[in-house]
Amino acid sequence: MNYIRGRYSWLMRPVLIVIDLITINYLSLIFFDLRNKELISYYSEYLNNKQLVFTVYVTIFWLISTTFIKFYKIYRFTSAIQIFSLIVKQFVFFAIIVLAFIGLFRSVDISAFVTLNYLLSCFAIIGAFKLISYYLLKHIRLYFKGNLRRVVIVGEGRGANELRSLFTTKKDLGYTILEVNKSRENNQKDKINNALQFIETHSEVDEIYCSIDEMTESQINQFVKIASLKKVNIKFIPNKEDNFTKSLNTEFYSYTPVLTLKEVALNNEINQIIKRSFDIGFSLIVIVFVLSWLVPILGIIIKLESKGPIFFKHKRHGLNYNEFTCYKFRSLSREHIKDVNHVKQNDERLTRIGKFIRRTSIDELPQFFNTFIGNMSVVGPRPHMIAYTSDYSKKIDKYKFTYRHSVKPGITGLAQINGFRGEVKSDSDIVNRIKYDIFYIENWTLFLDIKIIIQTLINLVKGDKKAY
Repeated sequence: MNYIRGRYSWLMRPVLIVIDLITINYLSLIFFDLRNKELISYYSEYLNNKQLVFTVYVTIFWLISTTFIKFYKIYRFTSAIQIFSLIVKQFVFFAIIVLAFIGLFRSVDISAFVTLNYLLSCFAIIGAFKLISYYLLKHIRLYFKGNLRRVVIVGEGRGANELRSLFTTKKDLGYTILEVNKSRENNQKDKINNALQFIETHSEVDEIYCSIDEMTESQINQFVKIASLKKVNIKFIPNKEDNFTKSLNTEFYSYTPVLTLKEVALNNEINQIIKRSFDIGFSLIVIVFVLSWLVPILGIIIKLESKGPIFFKHKRHGLNYNEFTCYKFRSLSREHIKDVNHVKQNDERLTRIGKFIRRTSIDELPQFFNTFIGNMSVVGPRPHMIAYTSDYSKKIDKYKFTYRHSVKPGITGLAQINGFRGEVKSDSDIVNRIKYDIFYIENWTLFLDIKIIIQTLINLVKGDKKAY
């Protein structure tokens, strides 16, 4: 997730949007009213109805088209050529929008020459203002040394060094590199540990750039976790071209590629509200109507068969690798509670009631408490035991494995309904599980969640050969 840094720079985007909307609507009054006498006399009352419709129409479709092409997604590292390209794309989109309106309302008799003048005037003003504001911000940053991004660059590879050189020579970009390692004699492991400690103890860090090929999966986990806790943006610098992946966004700082965790649909504010509301409602139903009577009954049976706690509590990795306590009904005998090895078929550690609740997946129901408090979701990638995370990561592309932790884990998921649940017997089991998880993250909809829940219930009724 991207965190907004700085005091006032976040205001630039909404201000630019308002200015652009004022421009296109004000110019429409000049070109489409004052230059067309018939329209003035016919629509003089309340600025004429068609003018009001046009204003609403172009405002809505301007916002839609600019969102689609990311017209306002301009960053300090964006080049002037990229901005010009966005202006041309938006010009084409907006021309289609205006011509579609004229075609729809045939009673609006506007000549092609007037329409062309309107479009050219709009984009001459909007384009000029966009480029001027871009260069003006650069000079303000350079002259006043304000709106700076304080960054930590971790790594000594080619990409990391190119980025250091870019930030040092291009002062107008507004980046200040924070010195972490005072001693140049430290080895790479010491430098990475020093960087972690520095970020943890200094609140002024705005962004972290990690040379991902120089780090282990465990170290990446630590940086992602601390970035989440400190609300600091984290980006990755690849050293090899074949490390690019669709699971991460690629940005270019001059000619240096930088990878960022993709802003997935599930992390959109509106979608988060939808999914969280669904999770709370669904988990509350299960807690009130199922767990309220099932916990006491199963608790008595579990206690009678073997001494020990009713719930099995274990640490797992959740969103951004943050650890949380995951709950299940205890299915192992007391002396094996702390055994973290996967349960195998006909496992001797299982109690009699444990075999039943695992075969029917009833042992997973306490995780609705996790869902209700916000550690988990009803649907999502299944959380792995921390003891297995390191082993699994060695068999999976580290980018994909990191991307998997960009959303909350779930009680059930797309991988589970397709047969990739429980014990991992071979590398293909975990590889396919991650593939389904990535597909789910990239293609999430509420309807997909509902479909997965329905299929999970069907599988429970039919029986799952991997449920043991």
